Amino acid sequence: MKKIMLFILFSVFVYATEFYSKSEPFSVYKLQSNVSGLVIKADENLEGKVLSTSEFIVVDDYLDKKELVNLKDKKVSYEKSLKLNIKMSKIFKIMIEKKNLNYEKIKNLPIKSSIEKDKEFFDLSSTQTQELSSLEKIQTIKTQLSDTNFRIEQLEKSIKDKHIKAPEMVLYKLFVKKGQFVSMGATLAELADISRSKLTIYLNSDEIVDAKEKSIYLNGNKTKYKINKIWPLSDSEHISSYKTEIIIDAPSRFSKLYKIEFK
Repeated sequence: MKKIMLFILFSVFVYATEFYSKSEPFSVYKLQSNVSGLVIKADENLEGKVLSTSEFIVVDDYLDKKELVNLKDKKVSYEKSLKLNIKMSKIFKIMIEKKNLNYEKIKNLPIKSSIEKDKEFFDLSSTQTQELSSLEKIQTIKTQLSDTNFRIEQLEKSIKDKHIKAPEMVLYKLFVKKGQFVSMGATLAELADISRSKLTIYLNSDEIVDAKEKSIYLNGNKTKYKINKIWPLSDSEHISSYKTEIIIDAPSRFSKLYKIEFK
């Protein structure tokens, strides 16, 4: 009887450190649209395949590209106008300095009439006004240039977001079709990252301590792997157990069942 009890206790100890889990993709997520527009390409033939660097969904970007060309032309025009006005303002500054010197020389001379003095003063004031007008125009152009650059960035991002790529990801499911109009935030596809894999098991508080200190064996073979993540709260389904994740290299076939041991 005593031997039977010892065997049962030994069996419990062995199985307490032995778990089973199937390999899953490192992450699976739903891709949502950052833009709105008409879908002009949605390659359903790529479902279940690893995607390349080519786009598998394209949203119409004709108007974006047309506006982008116009804005880039405007930008060139603004930049030329800015340079010209900066040059003019420098000339006005030099003129003001010289005219101010001339006015200072004659304003107290008794041999100069009031008319002559007023003429020099008004000429100086006119040039100062021209300089202020030029400086104001420079600020206006700078604002226009800044707004244009911002809009160009928006359009370039919009065009990029309308050519959707996900290299090395598996297209698990496509949710849109060609000819369909999508709005911002619409779900486009479900993708799986198979660059790595994860194994999920559930450990109690005592097992967590032992598992962290021991080596991980998969299907009887010692590995380099360590526990990647342990959820701090017990699982809602697996009462008094904590969800534990182990990241491993991508297997040749996913959903493969692994026996996990901690020794």
